Amino acid sequence: WREELTSEQFKVMVNRGTEMAFTSKLNVEKRNGTYTCAGCGNPLFLASQKYDSGTGWPSFWDAADSNAVEQTVHPIYLFPDFRTREVRCKQCGSHLGHVFGDGPEPTGRRYCINGVSLDFKPDPTAPSVAAEDS
Repeated sequence: WREELTSEQFKVMVNRGTEMAFTSKLNVEKRNGTYTCAGCGNPLFLASQKYDSGTGWPSFWDAADSNAVEQTVHPIYLFPDFRTREVRCKQCGSHLGHVFGDGPEPTGRRYCINGVSLDFKPDPTAPSVAAEDS
């Protein structure tokens, strides 16, 4: 699957880079559906878990399920919040972004995810998510 990535996706997903803030079209995505791994298609996050964190990256308060993502064991010391962890796709290991301990209830987590690491699969049977909820 790595051969099918764009250069920006390879930089982020394989080399653990970060895309520029406010550049992803998924930042403003409002439809119901599922955010999947751009590398392997693993379902990662649901639209109902997305919210506007104001950071410039798609943000979620939880992962789709326990098979979606994994976090690094060791904290990332570049961030002052030592609860910050790298987030990877549990199926293929692609770098997705980071999870912080400053998110909304009910989890208190903010999964701050690079848009280039995601694909969006809309749910054609569901109405759009309200703008204030995403």
